[in-house]
Amino acid sequence: QVQLVESGGGVVQAGGSLRLSCAASGRSFSNYVMGWFRQAPGKEREFVAAVWWSELRTYYADSVKGRFTISRENAKNTVYLQMNSLKPEDTAVYYCAADFWRGSVPLQSEEYDYWGQGTQVTVSS
Repeated sequence: QVQLVESGGGVVQAGGSLRLSCAASGRSFSNYVMGWFRQAPGKEREFVAAVWWSELRTYYADSVKGRFTISRENAKNTVYLQMNSLKPEDTAVYYCAADFWRGSVPLQSEEYDYWGQGTQVTVSS
């Protein structure tokens, strides 16, 4: 049974930092792309960042480029999202997801096969 478990959310002031973690279990993810998405109240879920398990490759949404860093630790089957210079507009529930890589950068939530339960990030002004 595949499980993705996020942790690390919380409340932080604007300009602060948080690091989210996603622990993956239940199968081999070597052919997968791991993504972070977020969903604010009343808005659609949006892509944040992605990292490939078997390649040194990452991809970011323009809104977070230069502030967020996605990484993975293969030995722990864990993906991280380091978020710096946080803004109130970053407030959302953040989700970890896994996509069996089919050759294109998976930017749409519909492309992902597995999802975590989400963790709340609140940035106060």
